[in-house]
Amino acid sequence: MYPKLKLFIGGQWKNGAGRKTESVINPVNEKVLAELPHASKADLDDALEAAKRGFETWRKTNAWDRACIMNKAADIMRERLEAIATIITQEQGKPLFEARLEVAAAADVIQWMAEEGKRSYGRVIPSRLPGTRTFTVQEPVGICAAFTPWNFPVLSPARKIAGALGGGCALIIKPSEETPGAAVEMTRAFAEARLPEGVLSVVFGMPAEISEYLIAKDEVRKISFTGSIPVGKHLTKLAAENVKRVTMELGGHSPVVVFDDVDPEKTADIAVGGKYRNAGQVCISPTRFYVQENSYKKFAARFSAQAKAVKLGNGLESETRMGPLANARRLDAMANIVADCQSRGAKIAAGGTRRGNQGYFFEPTVVTDLQDDSKLMTQEPFGPIAPIIPFKTLDEVVARANSLPYGLAAYAFTSDTRNANIISDALEAGMVGVNTFSISMAETPFGGVKESGYGHEGSVEGLEAYTSKKFISQA
Repeated sequence: MYPKLKLFIGGQWKNGAGRKTESVINPVNEKVLAELPHASKADLDDALEAAKRGFETWRKTNAWDRACIMNKAADIMRERLEAIATIITQEQGKPLFEARLEVAAAADVIQWMAEEGKRSYGRVIPSRLPGTRTFTVQEPVGICAAFTPWNFPVLSPARKIAGALGGGCALIIKPSEETPGAAVEMTRAFAEARLPEGVLSVVFGMPAEISEYLIAKDEVRKISFTGSIPVGKHLTKLAAENVKRVTMELGGHSPVVVFDDVDPEKTADIAVGGKYRNAGQVCISPTRFYVQENSYKKFAARFSAQAKAVKLGNGLESETRMGPLANARRLDAMANIVADCQSRGAKIAAGGTRRGNQGYFFEPTVVTDLQDDSKLMTQEPFGPIAPIIPFKTLDEVVARANSLPYGLAAYAFTSDTRNANIISDALEAGMVGVNTFSISMAETPFGGVKESGYGHEGSVEGLEAYTSKKFISQA
């Protein structure tokens, strides 16, 4: 059921023969799923040469024909949705129903960007001089390099592939070595859709070695990265040395403001589903729950009860609602967070420990009576731990919600239109959900502010990130 892993360079599949490899681990049982080949420097050079040729072909291909190829790839992914979703669950751990939604969302992203590429418009600017025309056109940036994480093995690469190809660029992408199988299968869909050779190459290897090698190359004109803030800062510095365009989608620590004008128990039910999606390993996961005093006790009690009821298990089993963490590092991180909470006198209202001794399972966890300076409240947990904290006034909660350097997503629940307007304006985040956790769709911009990054994926902004605006004055 799990695919044979290969590199894809210049339209050719390359296996592990003569290359360094690493094991891909199933987080449910810690068994090896497959061996993943690493790209050598010679492979990266081949990818760059292929990208040069591919870019010249792709940039000259009209937007309509580009869209036909991209739409065909999206259709192939939909036909193989169940197989690709199963691969995601095997390598990453999320429940199969979540994996299916991810594959469907990735196909939507590809289709949306394919169609939006047809509308990469310029504009005519009224000229001061008779008999002249002044106008702008959008041109592809060139060869791009992209790096994606393990938490969304298909959706994260799809956003970068779709934006680059929709804008007429060639792309070399390095998906996560921990979750490579689904990205390989998505690449197979593009190959079978007859994407010209060299337009897309997929490589794997030591992340620092690959990124530093590609970013230093003159041929690469844009970098796109999704991952941690420290790595994002490092890659931005490398790109700045040669003034290369950068899109950074970095970490978050999303506040959730629950006012006392909503039903606390119904809101808690919604919040549990948002929090424990993908075991909390989501950059826009709701992670700091601020609940107004009058609703605090009811919300915390219901949330804790619902967290205890979440079915933890193998994502391939239909009754499972939360799978394991993706790797052993996350287990250690969760244990450290809980230990810090306990050392500060916080209450563990649900969960708090690893489940079993095989696989990377950690219980859905709720923490109350926590101080704002604790590790859980100041550092992105990226796991299934939810702090619930009371607040009194709107001004107070806005100050606390905005107190961190993160600014990716934020949420608020209220039945008062005035509260909704004030809080959505006041929260310092690139995306705000009011009475909803659904803030990521193919047609909407995805991106943050402050140290959560800059630039956007998705929507027209995600396409423009891969184009340059040229002004032309014609006499």
